[in-house]
Amino acid sequence: MALQQGDTAPAFSTTDQDGNKVSLKDFKGSKVVLYFYPKDNTPTCTDEACNLRDNFAALKAKGVIVLGVSPDDEKSHKKFEAKYSLPFPLLVDTEMKILNAYGVWAEKSMYGRTYMGVVRTTFLINEKGKIDHVIEKVKSKEHSKQIIELWGI
Repeated sequence: MALQQGDTAPAFSTTDQDGNKVSLKDFKGSKVVLYFYPKDNTPTCTDEACNLRDNFAALKAKGVIVLGVSPDDEKSHKKFEAKYSLPFPLLVDTEMKILNAYGVWAEKSMYGRTYMGVVRTTFLINEKGKIDHVIEKVKSKEHSKQIIELWGI
């Protein structure tokens, strides 16, 4: 069953692009934008990351933590972060444990071919660890605006 508004956000622990250990529980008491994206350095994923980067100061000023998650490894995340000066952690999920816990590793189809992949989705998690909103129709170039409007911040 897919996660939805009001559910408790599944706990996780992993590393970021710098090898730092990151756990969801570290951010209890803060609003967290947990965004899942398919792959580093691809056009739509870059648009989404850069939109969040460009609006990061405004989100941070409202106490919002931004965390990106994809199945890419630390080295790939580090290149992506450096190339686009991303100011937030990119979490490593090569074993797809977080992706599966949040239900975003799913069957997709393109050009008549079906395959397993990341369904671009963002979870807005409140200070108590509950999911306030699930953004399934992410507008990569306007993602920060979607977040700000949903949370009313």
